[in-house]
Amino acid sequence: MAQRDWFEKDYYKVLGLSKNATKDEIKKAYRKLAQQYHPDANKEDASAETKFKEITEAHSILSNDEKRKEYDEFRRYADAGVGGGAYGFRPGGGGRGNVRVNIGDLQDILGDQGGVFEDLLGGFGFRDSRRPRRGDDLETEVRLSFEDSINGTTVTLPQGTKAKVPPGVGDGARIKVAGRGAASDNGGPSGDLYVRVRVEPHPIFGRSATGDLTVKVPVTIAEAALGTKVEVPTLDGSVTVKVPGGSQHGKKLRVRGRGGPAANGGRKDLLVTVEVHVPTKLSKKEKQQLEQFAEIHKDSPRADLEKHLEKARANQAS
Repeated sequence: MAQRDWFEKDYYKVLGLSKNATKDEIKKAYRKLAQQYHPDANKEDASAETKFKEITEAHSILSNDEKRKEYDEFRRYADAGVGGGAYGFRPGGGGRGNVRVNIGDLQDILGDQGGVFEDLLGGFGFRDSRRPRRGDDLETEVRLSFEDSINGTTVTLPQGTKAKVPPGVGDGARIKVAGRGAASDNGGPSGDLYVRVRVEPHPIFGRSATGDLTVKVPVTIAEAALGTKVEVPTLDGSVTVKVPGGSQHGKKLRVRGRGGPAANGGRKDLLVTVEVHVPTKLSKKEKQQLEQFAEIHKDSPRADLEKHLEKARANQAS
């Protein structure tokens, strides 16, 4: 992203934070919003992807101490409206009015902070030949298999650049490769390369918001009622899981240490979701046996609704 974009973007507002937010608050806000607006969870809402990109961009700036300091300095001077000099421009067609800036004078006054304004004004065609300018940042995209995203891998990017993808990276993640962006046009350092990760879906496995491996396991009505043991696949073999008697549809069972690699060197968990499979066709004998069971088992699963149903009937009668 270019620094000239900072005129229009309040990254603190994007994450719903104050300007003195701590790194932990920034991290928590990002995780909450990224989960809420992730494209996979909002497939019917095209605007969610745009919102997700804004959230990711804001996090990439505010979670980096150096970039956050630079961003805060820029916003402070831009909001104050630095006067004097030979160049006038109106960022984004609005703002506080025309801001007239002389790059050389700003560098003399602000020292290293002048580089913030040099990068910004460079986007409008202004340059100061006295100071080496950093090359532009670039962005590319890479697609990974589900297994590679879980275990981590190394990918080859354009021009032979290699990037290490850490274990557990999620779809939409952005990885920075320092110094592999565009070269400077006047002897300054190269920009950075940002790699957007796209993860191919797996036919069986998924991943929870906390990074645990997930899998759905169908069981019969009898197995759910009586309890059973089922063999469940993992990424590196299988594991036997005990389904307790009386398990309801959607019940989650945690198998510790059988997920993908964790950041601390261990392994995350496997979350097994029980799905009770109801047969769509019954033989005459099966139907008779279920009817007999229904006669014996009188407990209603709708008992909690009865008082509300009685109230609804009374309202209709009146």
